[in-house]
Amino acid sequence: MLQLSFSLLVVAALLGFALAALHLRTGAAALPWWWLGAVHGLLGFVGLIVLLLALQGPPRGVALGVGSFGESAAVLLALALLVGLAILVARLRYRRISGLAIGAHATLAISGLVILAAYTLVG
Repeated sequence: MLQLSFSLLVVAALLGFALAALHLRTGAAALPWWWLGAVHGLLGFVGLIVLLLALQGPPRGVALGVGSFGESAAVLLALALLVGLAILVARLRYRRISGLAIGAHATLAISGLVILAAYTLVG
């Protein structure tokens, strides 16, 4: 289940990279495809839910020092979800979002993904 969560979140991160590239490449008149953002958000949300379900199981990685990485990754990914929802609201209201919001969302999400990778692969 942990590998499924990691896989879903990696695909969501790749879609997020594509969205960020489209956002930086296009002007205010051309907007990234809304369905790509919807798939990105849905995969990220489902990946977080699967991660939370996987964390309900027996503890892992305690002997290797990565026992709390799962919870840390979940917190960072939940914060990324909240910033992503703020981006969605801003997108619906103002049509163009700031690079700072995209950067904050990406920083939280990639940090959570890297910690989850260590937890999944080492633990």
